[in-house]
Amino acid sequence: MQRKHFLKTVVAGSVSAGVIGHGQAAPAPVAIPKKVLMKVGCQSGGTTVENLEFKARHGVYNLDGGAPKTITGKGWDLDDSLRKREACEKYGISLDAYHFPLASSGIDKAEYPNIMLGKSPERDREIEILQQMIQVAGKTGIKVLNYNTTILPVLRTGKTVDPKRGNAAYSTWNYEEAIKRNDPKTVAGDVNIDQMFERITYLLDRLMPVAKEYKVKLANHIADPPTPAGYRGITRWNSPNVFEGIKRFAKLYDSPYHGFNLCIGSIAEGLKDPKTEILPIIKWVGERNQIFNVHLRNIKGGWNNFQEVYPDNGDMNFLHVVRALRDVGYDGMVMPDHVPTHADPASSPQAFAFCYGYIKGLLQSVSDEAQG
Repeated sequence: MQRKHFLKTVVAGSVSAGVIGHGQAAPAPVAIPKKVLMKVGCQSGGTTVENLEFKARHGVYNLDGGAPKTITGKGWDLDDSLRKREACEKYGISLDAYHFPLASSGIDKAEYPNIMLGKSPERDREIEILQQMIQVAGKTGIKVLNYNTTILPVLRTGKTVDPKRGNAAYSTWNYEEAIKRNDPKTVAGDVNIDQMFERITYLLDRLMPVAKEYKVKLANHIADPPTPAGYRGITRWNSPNVFEGIKRFAKLYDSPYHGFNLCIGSIAEGLKDPKTEILPIIKWVGERNQIFNVHLRNIKGGWNNFQEVYPDNGDMNFLHVVRALRDVGYDGMVMPDHVPTHADPASSPQAFAFCYGYIKGLLQSVSDEAQG
């Protein structure tokens, strides 16, 4: 406990003892909210002058810069990575994270497919390239690498138009509609959950020592969305029980470099009551110090049927979510990832600008609670 907070508690207890009669129990000391350590961030747009100016105009001074140039057969270009950092620093922006080329686009479009196919010796060469990328990240001062371990891509069944929000279109997933489409299996065929974890473990057994050496946190994003077991031949590692999948993954390694790109929206997609069920998940992962990055995305609905909406009109109360992140001492970026679209050519920057302001307002609100 910090000294200032300790003294407040002692003084409160002493005053109570002086005014409460003999035999009466003193009330429990009021918990003092923790200081806010997190900051608004973003992962879109890269490190172009146009994007950095856009971010700075909206008060976004922490960034996932995408990735440096790739040298075929080797990995990332260190010189290009250092140039990205220098470009950010001109605007007072901290380049905090990159995206590993283990993306959410699915195995059929994967840049390094053999890792999640579990195919040796091809995956070993792919892992060597990823090891080099961790080294480049560490030499650049990058703190976090965000990545995915998926076979199926991000899954959606269409768009839902909301006339009450200027005909904004929300990405939608409905499992019953997906079944009707009868989409084929991927090149991976049938993969059960134990096979998924075997392939993930094979990968991380070889990456974690390098991550430790270069002090780079590896932040895994859960598969989006969680799905029933065996959908299109695949049982995702976070399905069908998203919390149990998160726990199993978290316990693979006891390391400060093993954790999550905690996507609030994707986790909510696997819950029946996201508003209440998301909070104990944040608490559990946060108390283990395994939250390395946060995607703050809201939804309407939940398991097997949802729409991705604006942060203020979904089922989750993001004031409660950000407060929960504060209370576990989370100190990384909080960022929008998917945003609604509409017909205006400036659809994307408009939506992101709204999200930045909303997140900054939330952070100020929970910060004021801590100071009060």
